[in-house]
Parts: sequence; structure tokens; C-alpha cells
Amino acid sequence: MTAPMEGADPSRPEIASDDDSSTQDSLTKSAMPLPGPIGSLGEELRSDIPIQNSMLADAIGGWRGIIDSSLPSLVFVIAYLTTSQNLTISIWCALGAGAVIALWRLLRRQSLQQVLGGFGGVALSAFIAGRTGNAADFFLPGLLINLAYGLAFAISALVRWPLVGLGVGAATGDLTGWRKDPQLRRTYYIATWLWAGMFGLKLAVQLPLYFAELVGALGIAKIVMGWPLMLIVGLITYRLVKPALAAYHRRQREEDSQSDTFTAVESEEPR
Repeated sequence: MTAPMEGADPSRPEIASDDDSSTQDSLTKSAMPLPGPIGSLGEELRSDIPIQNSMLADAIGGWRGIIDSSLPSLVFVIAYLTTSQNLTISIWCALGAGAVIALWRLLRRQSLQQVLGGFGGVALSAFIAGRTGNAADFFLPGLLINLAYGLAFAISALVRWPLVGLGVGAATGDLTGWRKDPQLRRTYYIATWLWAGMFGLKLAVQLPLYFAELVGALGIAKIVMGWPLMLIVGLITYRLVKPALAAYHRRQREEDSQSDTFTAVESEEPR
């Protein structure tokens, strides 16, 4: 991160122009995280770290993060299909995989919140499936989370407060200023509907498999449409938002420059 230039307004983030590749972004860093799944975009929108390297690492912990998030579901499905659909054994296998991942995260000195959050999700899925006796219910919490996120993104766009705009605004220290700029606001609408569509697509594919109790197909769909799909949508969002945000701040600087020039001319006029 580079320090703000002298004379710059500290309350306004600066974005490097496209034709000045030697200048890094100096967006104001906010302690407030981006909401939900677009939290991974925060650092990339505050700096020029290569997105191909950092987004995967920051968002999901690299390839180890993908394994951590997918392994319990994969173990559950494999155990269920190879034990003649023995739900009890499958649940304990998934919990065992979750416990191993939790221990591994502790050894990697990750925060206790991350450790408990990851294992808690597996434990909740196992508890629901065990209580109902339906193996497909192991994936019910994930479906409900997709539904909640999808509704949140869609509703935020419909009421003209797109979540992507609020999230990026929080990360860049300009929570609502973007609403005054039609071009940037339109970009945030498009990006927000993109996320809503992703969660809708997950539900459109996985809900029929859930109701048909096709546990194997449902598990595969959950893994394939999990972090890989979210990463793709995140990359597309980044490509949409980054240039639009840069153009927005260029327009702000031009307006400030014109305002300063006008003020200087007024002050020089004889009274």
C-alpha cells in the first residue's frame, strides 16, 4: 500500500489512472468488511496486488481452502455410496473429516473463530441429517444459506441499494457516495444481480436433486458449484468494478480541480 500523495484529500480514496502503471491505488482502508461472499474483493480493490494470486489466497485460503471446504461433503458422499447408504457411518465420517480439518487449522494457527465456524457448519449438517434420517438433509444448511444470500442480493438491487456497492463503498471508505454517480451505480447493479443470479443458479440445480434425494449428484453439484463458481463470479465482479471505480475517482478529481480553479480565480478578482 502506498501513502496518499501530499495535498490529496485524505477523506477521498485515490485510484491510479490506467495510463500510469507505475502508480498504485491508495484507496482508504476501512475496518468494516465487505458483506457476505464479496468480502474477498476488499483487498484487491484497495491495492494493485495481482488478483490471480491474491484473491484465491485471501478468499478461500488457496487450494488448501478449497479442500477444507469441500472435503467433509466429499467424504460424506463417498461413505454414503460405499456403505450401502448407511447414514450413521456417513455422518461420522464427515464429522471425522471436519475434525481433522479443524485440527489442521489449529496447527496452522488460524483464529479460533475460523476453526469453530468451519467445524460448526459440518456439525450442523450432520445433526440435521441425523435427526431427520434423510441423507439429503446433510446439504440443507447450504441450500438455506444460498437462498438467504440470493434474496439479500436481489432485494438490495430492487430497492436500489445494491450490496456490491455498499460492500465496495465500505472497503474504500466511501460507503454511499457512489450513489451520486449514475455510471458507477449502474455497474454495482449489474454486479449485484450477477451474484443474485449465481445463488439462484445453485438453487435451480441443487433443489431438484435435494427433493429427489439424489445424494451423490447433490454432493457433486455442491462441490462443483461451491468455491469454483464463486471465484469465477468474484473475478468477473472485479473486472467490472475496478475500471468503473477508477473512472469514478478520476471524475471526482477533475471536478475538484475545476472547483479549485474557480475558487482561485474568484479570490484573485479585485474587490
